[in-house]
Amino acid sequence: MDPVRRPRGRPRKPVLLEPAGLGPRRGLHDQAAERLRGLIVDGTLPAGAALVETELSVALGISRTPLREALKLLAVEGLVELRPNRSPRVAELRADAVTELFEAIAAIERAAAELAASRITPAELERLRAYQSELEAHHAAGELGPYFALNQRIHTLIVACARNTPLREAHEALHARAEIARRRALDSRARWDESVAEHRAILAALEARDAAAAGRLLADHVGHTGTALLAGLARPDAA
Repeated sequence: MDPVRRPRGRPRKPVLLEPAGLGPRRGLHDQAAERLRGLIVDGTLPAGAALVETELSVALGISRTPLREALKLLAVEGLVELRPNRSPRVAELRADAVTELFEAIAAIERAAAELAASRITPAELERLRAYQSELEAHHAAGELGPYFALNQRIHTLIVACARNTPLREAHEALHARAEIARRRALDSRARWDESVAEHRAILAALEARDAAAAGRLLADHVGHTGTALLAGLARPDAA
């Protein structure tokens, strides 16, 4: 599948951030990476935006050395593109990359849901029920931000309930890219409505300890999200 390209034109201007110092407890590069990751996921730093080191250093209140380490971490996660002799930039969402990403996530989460169906504890099921109630409330109120954050916690919890370390590690490696993609897909109200109903069905399958249904429903849910995102990227106004 061909990448979705933005129209040619004048280079994108760098995004300026308000200065905000980082705390002392963790490594500065980890803290900087976490803040930049959040800004990329929520769209404050949009796809294609140039990341000018001098401006980011001031905005984050750190020197350029930990900033560069943070950018390297984000490049490994696929969120940032490092370019020789040019400023790094926020990675674009390309159609071929989106297809591959959702194929991988669907496979991982299908396997996790199948295992979780027999390994999930009553306390974890109760936690998922509480999450589902909150999810429905955010959906009814049109609160996309809280809905999205809770949606991510649900997917992470289901993977954790599989109690399989390699699966969890593979899922974590794709987590940041999946966050951006899922948030973009939920920009469609129709997809948002489908998503909350699909979560309801996944929970019911886990409650019934039906491994085959839980895996299939979660894989289909992930696939539908990928399809919605690809449809959005293909629109003429996607840029």
